[in-house]
Amino acid sequence: MAQNRARERRMMVQRQIAARDIVDPAILSAFREVPREQFMSPALAASAYDDGPLPIGEEQTISQPFIVACMIDAAGLEYGDRVLEVGAGSGYAAAIMSRIAGRVFAIERHEILARQARERIGRLGYDNCTIITGDGMHGLPREAPFDAILVAARVHAVPDALKRQLKVGGRLIVPVGGEDMQELECIIRSGEEEWTSHAIAPVRFVPLIAGTVPENGTLPAAGHGDVQELALPQAIAAACDPLPVIGSPHFADAFDRFADRKVVMLGECSHGTHEFYAARAAISQRLVEEHGFTIIAVEGDWPDAAAYDRFIRGKKQRAGAPPPFRRFPTWMWRNEVMPGFLRDLRALNEDRDPEDQVGFYGLDIYNLSGSIEAVLAYLDEHDREAAALARERYGCLTPWQADPATYGRASIHKGFAECEQAVLEQCQDLLNDSLAKDGGSFSAAMNARLVASAERYYRIMYQGGAASWNLRDSHMVETLEHLLERGGRNAKAVVWAHNSHIGDARAAEMGKLRGEHNIGQLARERWGEDVALIGFGTHAGTVSAASDWDGERETKVVKPSRRDSFERICHDSGVERFLLDMNADEALAVRLSEPLLQRFIGVIYRPETERWSHYSEAASSRQFDAYCWFDETRALKPLTSGEPHHGAAETFPSGL
Repeated sequence: MAQNRARERRMMVQRQIAARDIVDPAILSAFREVPREQFMSPALAASAYDDGPLPIGEEQTISQPFIVACMIDAAGLEYGDRVLEVGAGSGYAAAIMSRIAGRVFAIERHEILARQARERIGRLGYDNCTIITGDGMHGLPREAPFDAILVAARVHAVPDALKRQLKVGGRLIVPVGGEDMQELECIIRSGEEEWTSHAIAPVRFVPLIAGTVPENGTLPAAGHGDVQELALPQAIAAACDPLPVIGSPHFADAFDRFADRKVVMLGECSHGTHEFYAARAAISQRLVEEHGFTIIAVEGDWPDAAAYDRFIRGKKQRAGAPPPFRRFPTWMWRNEVMPGFLRDLRALNEDRDPEDQVGFYGLDIYNLSGSIEAVLAYLDEHDREAAALARERYGCLTPWQADPATYGRASIHKGFAECEQAVLEQCQDLLNDSLAKDGGSFSAAMNARLVASAERYYRIMYQGGAASWNLRDSHMVETLEHLLERGGRNAKAVVWAHNSHIGDARAAEMGKLRGEHNIGQLARERWGEDVALIGFGTHAGTVSAASDWDGERETKVVKPSRRDSFERICHDSGVERFLLDMNADEALAVRLSEPLLQRFIGVIYRPETERWSHYSEAASSRQFDAYCWFDETRALKPLTSGEPHHGAAETFPSGL
């Protein structure tokens, strides 16, 4: 275990700190040495080296490793320096600095956090680091002057006491600004009565509050914000289009503005909300019926979606085919909304020629075994020699079809990557066959592509980083592109996927910090203004989700959105349901281009760690072309309550 933690620390330093241009050898060495997992509860230790902050109690956090590194780098710490930290929290940053500087003092206003930090520092034997319970507003005059002071909490104005406790030439690093965002500033004491300053980076910190809090004390209640903060919800209320109830015949009228697009992507901030599915069904039906859209492409498996496609085209199901969408999470595509939607599409198709019918397709790569079965079934019917060759080629995958994630674990060992070339050859053969013949083998060719992508996905998912996510979303966009090409020059598609997939990744942490792209970004890069990205959100209610991978579906209460989130701004608008066109009000779009926390709930929802499990920063007006809001929502109901499912969760590790 210790070796694993040391390896995780090295990877964290390489990917999260050194890769972001922090190159000071002393800083990198300190981060490799200090065990971050010892500065949080054991329950969170598995997330110790994630690229983000984590809770430590008392509504405080242990900062993102890169932010700690950025502040230390800006302070210019050197061996022998005397350093003061205001806001010790868990003690982690102080411990890091103690490996660089000569003497570190850290003040923490929460007595319980200060005590825990002292115990951790003591266990590690860092005897040049002292944790003090006190009021950081006043600094630590008895130990001044300091070569550097680092403040791990935001201020509206820099306390004069801290500036005066710097040595001449010393540096004060402090977040300055309002509640939503602050600017990390470096203040240098250039003379006895002279200070200069410069900005470093935008950040978000908790406020610096005067006084101390005993172990049985509580934080003061949060305020309601100033007039300027309230103006943003009012601006949204003025700019949005209120929507009628979903069952209204005019609910989808507001979405006609996107009818001229080639691709309209409809999102969701959870995989288990009734209103998101019902709204997308109503919008999709209008786009199909009134505006010539013929492709419904969803974040689901190709072989399973093919069964729905056959139904809406009035075709018989393939003999011996297993029932679709029976694997975890079953409620995503086997729910009370889908039957009515599929029946409506079938009714529309009955009066259309086959080439004009709407189709239902899966974009995702998870159902590896189902895709292999579909490829082999096609070849068994059309070319038995090719079927025999395919079975030989797929043979090395067979042991992992029931649990493809196991293949990912095995493939890191020598020899298992040999499947890749065989799968790619099979894919190429079917793609060539699809081009040479009529459309009968198109679905088989798409299944072959899926197997090739899934093989790579499960092989790289255990290597970490952005590669597996990027492969998955690249596959989905390429599948969409094949569907559009097959549909001809006038083909138009509606895509259903999670906000994390359809919201342009370049406007969110996933793109900026983790190097991940998604289908929204890739679609914009391919089709430009012919794409509309529409996010969906909610403030509170209930949701269908599991607590663990492959767990049972539960109806969970969605916590009211955080006060510092985009969802709370939408809630404070007072409009129950609305469509916000991000291009309708240029001034509002500029204001919404600043990063805010945004909620993401996948098939897993853990309210107890919601801030860290389900919120991430994003700039909504750059992320989406429009945003569809439902203030209170209810859980999506599965077709059969308690329906069994089989196999491990194929959505691991991303879950969205």
